[in-house]
Amino acid sequence: MRRKMVLPLRTAAAAAVLVAIAVLVSGGAAAEVGPQRILLDTDMDTDDLLALLYILKQNRSEFDLKAVSISVNAWSDAGHAVNHLYDILYMMGRDDILVGVGGDGGISDSGTIYSNVGGYLPMIDQGMTTVGGCRYRQAIPLEGGGRLDKDTNFGIRRGFLPQGDRRYTPVQQPTTQQVMVDTISAGPTTVILIGSHTNFAIFLMTHPHLKRNVEHIYIMGGGVRSKNPTGCCPKNITTSCTPQQCGDHGNLFTSYSTNPNAEFNIFEDPFSSYQSYFMWDSFTSGVAISSMRNEKNGEFGNDFAELEYMNITVITSNKPYGVNDGSNPLFDGRTTPKFGLQKGGVHSGHVQNGITDSFCRIEGSNKGRCEDGYTKEVSSPEAAHIRVATKAKQNMDKYSPLDREFFKSFLEALNRRENSGHFNLKAQFPFNGEVLYKPDFKNKKIGRPIIIDMDMSPGDFVSLIYLLKAPIEVINLKGILVSGNGWAHVASIDIVYDMLHMMGRDDIPVGRGNTTALGTPTLGCNYASIIPQGCGGFIDSDTLYGLARSLPRSPRRYTAENSVEHGAPRNTDHPELRQPLAFEVWQSIKEQLDPSEKITILSNGPLTNLANIVLSDRNASSIIEEIYLVGGHIRDENDSKGNVFTVPSNRYAEFNMLLDPLAAKIVLESSLDITLIPLISQRKAASFQFILHALKHVDHTPESGFVRRLMLLLYDLQQKHRLYNHMDMFLGEVLGAVYLVEGLNIKPSLQLKSISIVANSTISTDGQIVINKESANSVKVLGDFSSEEYYKRVANSLGNMKQTAVITSFEEQTIIWSRPPVKLEG
Repeated sequence: MRRKMVLPLRTAAAAAVLVAIAVLVSGGAAAEVGPQRILLDTDMDTDDLLALLYILKQNRSEFDLKAVSISVNAWSDAGHAVNHLYDILYMMGRDDILVGVGGDGGISDSGTIYSNVGGYLPMIDQGMTTVGGCRYRQAIPLEGGGRLDKDTNFGIRRGFLPQGDRRYTPVQQPTTQQVMVDTISAGPTTVILIGSHTNFAIFLMTHPHLKRNVEHIYIMGGGVRSKNPTGCCPKNITTSCTPQQCGDHGNLFTSYSTNPNAEFNIFEDPFSSYQSYFMWDSFTSGVAISSMRNEKNGEFGNDFAELEYMNITVITSNKPYGVNDGSNPLFDGRTTPKFGLQKGGVHSGHVQNGITDSFCRIEGSNKGRCEDGYTKEVSSPEAAHIRVATKAKQNMDKYSPLDREFFKSFLEALNRRENSGHFNLKAQFPFNGEVLYKPDFKNKKIGRPIIIDMDMSPGDFVSLIYLLKAPIEVINLKGILVSGNGWAHVASIDIVYDMLHMMGRDDIPVGRGNTTALGTPTLGCNYASIIPQGCGGFIDSDTLYGLARSLPRSPRRYTAENSVEHGAPRNTDHPELRQPLAFEVWQSIKEQLDPSEKITILSNGPLTNLANIVLSDRNASSIIEEIYLVGGHIRDENDSKGNVFTVPSNRYAEFNMLLDPLAAKIVLESSLDITLIPLISQRKAASFQFILHALKHVDHTPESGFVRRLMLLLYDLQQKHRLYNHMDMFLGEVLGAVYLVEGLNIKPSLQLKSISIVANSTISTDGQIVINKESANSVKVLGDFSSEEYYKRVANSLGNMKQTAVITSFEEQTIIWSRPPVKLEG
């Protein structure tokens, strides 16, 4: 007899918000003969990858993984996660498995859910776009041990996984909701959730008729009766010890002082979660497989876990209920609560607003009081009567070094020859020698040293290619600094390495910058939250609009390797491969300069890296000759608008300034020699038609072909899809690089202006530049130039056969890697 789980709820609205999994399962599909169909929803954390591999290694006549959807509001970022997943499935010979990620649908203020909500935001904060804050997600670190390491799999991904034909492509990528609907519509399906629950909650609320096709749901999440041992004082200790997080239910190590109760997967979206508890993600897959196999054979129980029925609820808000304090958008300022929720009910209290929420702190204690995301045993009517894995079973083989039964099963599954991976990158291409390409500039006069500071938008990569094409006698690109708080997540630094490899410039160092704006918490998304997470935003920038995987793969890549010298608790296996920081690259370049040399900097993104240099290096002003600063919009009597389309209340700011207003203020109001390339000038260099026409009439080089391909794609997206209306904004960013190289050749017109910038005010005014005649510092402002000359010189440079690409693409690279190197005789 098939297991039933029942969740009595007082209202249908409460079922919608809590995602009534037990109700759904109670109306589940009848069992069918044949393999059990599985849909896996994952946040692509490291342990999720182990869970995925465990499922893929099962006998497909018993368990058939049909689809994987990606939870994108937790441990990994959409663009990196989806290509990572494609590579794993390719390695395992499973390109037949559907993959869904993202979507740009929204939820209206009245609670109407439109199609293809992508799950970028928790339900409580989901509006009509993919722009929004990180109320819960800020608990996850952005850098080491957090999203950066998950996006790159600690640097292992690109050095190990093969690359197939499937990849993220704008507009064409199946969304999460599409994949869920298609998969579950096709037949009875078991759903395994090992990330946040946003995706499946949206599915249930928009397709309730499909609950009949869901056989069971297995969820990793929650902290039922758990006692976290982290931070406990050792037994029989003889010295004093102050316990930190000890014996609590949750694992939010970044938010213990405000919430010691929640577990990450549930906390990332409490309103989407109503769960059964199955510990770590790979263990969840084992428990699920065991339960499915046993129940198919008419047996109850589990090989790997002790199971117990409990009455569970998920805490979504904190007492007192019904007090509108501005923290709960489901109730605050509404005569009728969103989703028809009950006034004064369990969802109407204070909702934790970030990991430093003062409401959640207890004076004199380092242990917080908030319970958002806590999976709590209760006897109240909203409880779900569900089966919970309370303990992992001990290994029955007492002589085994593995102390848990699941560990043995896990290793046995991975080591079985059946359903093994086809190859890793090295096995696929045995002659992959990981060659570094470096130029020979001997006997050449070297131009002035240049550093580019970029946030890895599409325009920044075109600017980078343009600088690499400039004659070495004119400029010498000495280093690249990347911002992690601009238009791409910091893991996209690997695209920079690949582009340098293509152009034969593996000699150029790349430094990783900050992931948050100056003066803001290191765990958070202040200002970066103004960038869309879906189409036209992060998912596209992180994949270079789907074109990044066509670049040759560089031996250089981000790596989590580290050393004690740089603050790590221990040296890793290869500390020499450690990814340098932006300030370290700056210092290294500075030390290599001749006494008479100074550095020119082109800044194409937020000014965080540059501000850190100014603040941290007292000698910076004596080393920096000039700064070309692409960004800013000077508010004047013409009343022309800025370009921050995601913040309608801020009519006069420009993205680069608003992404870090304090850094912009420090740099612009310094004594440095600055040439500002403002938005009004960039707009004169932002015609897709003109640049494409110019590129069509020059000689073809690999780099001109790549730029033209990128421009055609952006132009096509802009013409056909509303979410890509802002694509020409990136095209205008190239003006800074061209003016730096060409100077008077584009017939520039400069004005000296005294300006100031608004910082640390409100989102409606931050980042705005105004004329301030009382300011002691002035900047040169590029007001006009010959656009005809500009487009011609961009195209001519890209079509120049000198300093051209040494390897054109990943496709060419695979041909080279497939044959043994030619041995030279003699």
